Order: sequence, then C-alpha cells, then structure tokens
Amino acid sequence: MTSQRMAHGTGPGSLTPDGCSVDYYATLKPRGEPERIHAAIPEGASILELGAGAGRITHSLLALGHEVVAVDESPEMLAHIQGAETVRSPIESLALDRTFDVVLLMSFVIETADDELRLSLMHTCRRHVAPDGCVIFQRQPPEWYDTVQEAERVTDEGNYIRMTNISRPGPGLLLATTEYNLGDRKWTQTFLSKRQDDDYFEAQLNEAGLTMAGFLDGDRGWVRTVPR
Repeated sequence: MTSQRMAHGTGPGSLTPDGCSVDYYATLKPRGEPERIHAAIPEGASILELGAGAGRITHSLLALGHEVVAVDESPEMLAHIQGAETVRSPIESLALDRTFDVVLLMSFVIETADDELRLSLMHTCRRHVAPDGCVIFQRQPPEWYDTVQEAERVTDEGNYIRMTNISRPGPGLLLATTEYNLGDRKWTQTFLSKRQDDDYFEAQLNEAGLTMAGFLDGDRGWVRTVPR
C-alpha cells in the first residue's frame, strides 16, 4: 500500500503526494520545535531534515547555527526554503553518500499505517545518521489515539482548523480528515495513521538498526533514538 493511499488532500493550489497544501504550509510558523531540538543536540550539529516542507523548522534551525540539508518530495515546498541545501526525493528512497549528526523525521510521518513504508523510513534514518549521532522522531503520544475526538481551533496565524470524520477502522488505527481554512480558501487532508506504543516502536527501530534513547523534555511525543 502506498503513502498516497494512506493520505490524500483537496483544495486550491499545489498539493503534495500525501495531500498537504503548499500554500497553506508556507504560512505556518514554528511553535518552539526548533528550540526544543536545539537544546537536545550538540551546538552546530549537522542536521538532515526529512520531510522539510516549506521550511517552517528549517529556517529557525539555520538561525540557531546548524547546517541543514532539507529533503522533501515536493519541489513546490522546497522552493520556499532559503539558506539550506535542498534535496528533492521521497524519504524512503533517499540515498545520500554521507551521514549527519542528527536526522529529523517530524510531523507524525512515522505514524503512517503502512508498516512496510514505516520500516523503509526508519532504514533511511539509520543509513544517514553518524555512528555517534541521533535520530529524532515526532509521534503522537500513544494515549492520544484513545482520546482524540472531533474538534476545531484557531491557530496563532488566525487560520481555522477542524478535525472531523474520525473513525477507528482497526486495532491501533485512526482515520480522520483535517480541514484547513485560510481566508476564503479551504483545504482538506484525509489520513490513516497507526498508534506507535513504546514496545511496538522499539521493535521496529531495532529491525532498522536503531534503539530508543529517551524523550525530549520528557515529552513522549518526541523520541530520541541512536544506532545500535
């Protein structure tokens, strides 16, 4: 099963293969993520950012003194990134002939319900991290899957977001649609994700040659892993 079938979107302008709106993502600002990452890694660490999008995190990491290589499948997303080396590639097939102090895989990409794809993503992280480096994953805390419900909110940028059509089609699975509104424009992204409990996550990491090494700031949604 492909990632495109796991997530898809609708709306005006360019959409990525998994349904993200380029125009919408280009408006988003960081919410403390770069500082959290910076505090957990060495000063000046080289970073491979997988799924960098329009550079929401990239630009702040550069400002904090890190050399960043930003990878994304969407050329329209990468066009918004300035100051970093960019690489257009699906994450699962990325094969750069170098390693990095830190590899980042955020935005809950690791929670794809496609088990084969998830393992491929982990293998990509493993082959690009230095022997003494780390890989940082962002996931939903496992208990989120038990409590998530339809909701709406207004972001700091003034955008209206609504999560709807929530269902649980199988053990650990969540199917939902997120609606994004910016002025008179509206986008939707429907996704199928899979809960990543610690033991299950660790078993997958081990298969890819990684192991859990703790959490960032005690937040179980941010997992620090290292090569085995």
